[in-house]
Amino acid sequence: MQVPKKIYFKTFGCRTNQFDTQVMISKLKEFELCDDEQCSDIVVVNSCTVTNGADSSVRNYISSMKRKNPNAKVILAGCGSHSKGESLFEEKKVFGVIGHSEKEKINEILKQEKPFYQIGDLTHIDSTIVEEFVGKSRAFIKIQEGCSFRCSYCIIPSVRGDARSHKEADILAQVEKLASNGFGEFILTGTNVGSYGQDRGSSMAKLLKKMSTVRGVRRIRIGSLEPIQIDDEFKELLCEPWMAKHLHIALQHTSDKMLKLMNRRNTFAADLKLFHEIAQKGYALGTDYIVGHPGEDDKEWAEAIDRVEQLPLTHIHAFTYSKRDNTPSATMKPEVRGDTAKSRHKELTALVQAKNYEFRCTYRQNLEVLLENGKNGIYHGFDQYFNKIEVKSDEDLSSNWMLLNDVEVGNEGNKIQILS
Repeated sequence: MQVPKKIYFKTFGCRTNQFDTQVMISKLKEFELCDDEQCSDIVVVNSCTVTNGADSSVRNYISSMKRKNPNAKVILAGCGSHSKGESLFEEKKVFGVIGHSEKEKINEILKQEKPFYQIGDLTHIDSTIVEEFVGKSRAFIKIQEGCSFRCSYCIIPSVRGDARSHKEADILAQVEKLASNGFGEFILTGTNVGSYGQDRGSSMAKLLKKMSTVRGVRRIRIGSLEPIQIDDEFKELLCEPWMAKHLHIALQHTSDKMLKLMNRRNTFAADLKLFHEIAQKGYALGTDYIVGHPGEDDKEWAEAIDRVEQLPLTHIHAFTYSKRDNTPSATMKPEVRGDTAKSRHKELTALVQAKNYEFRCTYRQNLEVLLENGKNGIYHGFDQYFNKIEVKSDEDLSSNWMLLNDVEVGNEGNKIQILS
């Protein structure tokens, strides 16, 4: 009997990529999943290409594999396969390249003995039902693919295609299967999650209502939304008990001049009104923010940081602008010096960290936490406000839901000790 080849997955980038890796894992029939890259026969690199830096990280990893495990076949998947796959294949840096539309065929593709380049197309929609998430107590559900926005700094539409929604029946079947397998928290993900349903005569709100009726669904989190996607139908759900009390709404900037340069669809005045409206319902609010984009002078930054102060923000995913070739922003002038961008990034994150601390001091009771697997009696999880909590206990609390009160609020996060 032939021993199955061992396969290792290295995942870069976003939650969508994490889900795509699970899709590929679920399709393996004749290979053995391996957790050690140095002992594997095949290494699948699920790549990110959102910035030039992301491309460099992927390329450096591929090069390192040539040293660590020279006999392994390296396969490039993910967004990088569409932007850099052809060059890496021609340079013989990788044994094979598979595009997004090919990942469900991975079992057959990996049996090929000769180098291959199977890029496929950018119109495919997955139909795979993922039944398990390796090492996770929360489930990721990909509900859509691609983005039809054309922000000037972003290459994603050209490597993931235009926005297209997964079939509602497939999504609900996925939720039902995972809920029956013990998952209670679901995180909706995709390239532009809030666009769900626009091509199918539906909406995010309609999908959420149907998901909430599935037995076993306890909490639903939503990936990054655009401000213009939060309509009255969605707002009606904000007080539902199954909604996580945290929304991540991608602003990208608070200067209207910068928003225009970025080809964004939001304005600060509308964003400010929206954030205060949602915060009044007891929500934590996060955002994406790009610091140091070309054209961000001292005047614009002073206005921008003052406006951040006005927002009821509790979380931030701040990026120092990194040039992405083949985007309009890559040719814009004047560029912002690296040390200036770094200083602004530090100022921004410190401001929002202070806001987060203030929020946690206010919301330290009735915290519903789903704990991950622990180690040495220390467990971590996220409450409904997406704040991390460390729990010390002699009991095994892995994958348990807990209702916590009087947590200790620290600068780095919340803590509590459960006495047995």
